[in-house]
Amino acid sequence: MTYLPCEIVETSDTIDSAVIWLHGLGANGHDFVPIVPELKLPESLGIRFVFPHAPSIAVTINGGMVMPAWYDIFEMSLERKIDTAQILASSAAIHQLIEREISNGIASERIILAGFSQGGAVCYQAALSYDKPLAGLMTMSTYFATDKSVTVNAANRALPIEIFHGTHDPVVPEAMGRHAVAALQSKNFTPQYKTYPMEHAVCPQQINDISQWLQQRLG
Repeated sequence: MTYLPCEIVETSDTIDSAVIWLHGLGANGHDFVPIVPELKLPESLGIRFVFPHAPSIAVTINGGMVMPAWYDIFEMSLERKIDTAQILASSAAIHQLIEREISNGIASERIILAGFSQGGAVCYQAALSYDKPLAGLMTMSTYFATDKSVTVNAANRALPIEIFHGTHDPVVPEAMGRHAVAALQSKNFTPQYKTYPMEHAVCPQQINDISQWLQQRLG
């Protein structure tokens, strides 16, 4: 099987959990690698961080420029018309990475999906449709692109979901983060939603909150 290329960071010699963390549009798997030491996780927590690289495709909203992207975006309205077939293909590729972690001895209940911006949209689809229970879903500065089409698998109907968003985000307006919360609530999820006075980014307080949540879910 051919997997997405990934950057791997392990926090311990003894690994018993995994976080698969997706970057945003135009970035790559190296983007969030520097955050791992900033999380200041305890040495007792053995996490394998997996940072996959998105394939390079033409992106319509950027004039057809070829860049790393999980799917094509046709327009930048609040509805964000997207290439649904590509987001499903990216979701399937993330499912393959989850299966690889399981084959390496990590229980699905010890695996978290995390994603920033476009990567977060893929994580909504991938986590909610996955057929084994996951430890959690963390999304940052993103939106629920497939809220009307996703089929939630029974295995993840009680999935813990943590959502972070900047109140001054000019790329993915905060209204889209709140829409994701409402869409999840309509599907009987109870997501936690936190905002920060920032733009389309990650801030120190958020990194601390991410660390606390990961320790809560995987500790």
